[in-house]
Amino acid sequence: MRDEHGNGAKEMSQGKAGRQGTQFKGVIMLLLTALIWGVAFVSQSVGMKNVDAFTFNCVRTFMGAAVLLPFILIRDKKSARKMTKQQITERKALTKKTILYGSILGVVFCAASNFQQFAFNYSTPGKIAFITAMYIFFVPLFGLFLKKKVAFTTWICVICGFIGLYFLCIDQSNLGVINKGDVLAFLCAILFSAHILLIEKYAPDVDGIKLSCVQFLVSGVISGVLMMLFESPSLASINSAKIPLLYAGLMSCGIAYTFQIIGQKYTEATIASLILCMESVFAVIAAAIILHELMSGREIVGCVIMFSAIIFSQLAEMFAMKKGKPVKIKQAKE
Repeated sequence: MRDEHGNGAKEMSQGKAGRQGTQFKGVIMLLLTALIWGVAFVSQSVGMKNVDAFTFNCVRTFMGAAVLLPFILIRDKKSARKMTKQQITERKALTKKTILYGSILGVVFCAASNFQQFAFNYSTPGKIAFITAMYIFFVPLFGLFLKKKVAFTTWICVICGFIGLYFLCIDQSNLGVINKGDVLAFLCAILFSAHILLIEKYAPDVDGIKLSCVQFLVSGVISGVLMMLFESPSLASINSAKIPLLYAGLMSCGIAYTFQIIGQKYTEATIASLILCMESVFAVIAAAIILHELMSGREIVGCVIMFSAIIFSQLAEMFAMKKGKPVKIKQAKE
């Protein structure tokens, strides 16, 4: 089968080395996603000092779409010159499917990102990072209801990652205080779990860049409507938050979330969630570099545990391949 750009799909009969390479590609893209998200966590916190949540998410998601849209239009126009009428018809049908899938993702993403953004008004960044990253538990848990099998070693890695998150993000002196922000972050974690599983389901069937662009457009429209109904945005306030907005829009949305969609084409959802939760590690490191916040010994221990859990999960995958166990690799459209 060929995708809309005429590139042949990768054969399932590829050798072990090829399959490992494909898996590695997904891991690298997801790690880059986590890195960009980690720095974006700082920009979100700073940005909330100048603009409200719906305004922040409206602007940044439209920025994300604006980054991708010119590339999509130029690429499609160039590829259309080499297509037959039948291929153009097939691409139109695929575009309709992309719009449907992207709209569903956009609604879920909009709800998740706004819950997280509002959480900054009530809770500490560390607790928000910890609670949000609980999707590393929810993804395999929800997967069980979808009849997805999770290897025992993967569960061990998830638990170790969770322990690492605790050391990294939680202040024991503030442990017993549960506020509105914590509840919002918890809802955000559930929604991002659904988002990860939906990407795993939809991404292999459509163009990842188009899917990401539609997601941002839908989320931007919804956030924009809510912004006009419940907030009082001004150009002055948006301009005062231009640096955090530019980073969150161009890097976090335009690049990182697109990397997530493409990276998940090559990576199972539970492993993907484990890699993505490294955003908490990168957030602490970014805060230390950008905001000059020193890392405590407890935070360093948390980083080491989380990084070790991810390394072990990948070694377990490679060991399974060498032992001859079947490893399911998704067929992806580039």
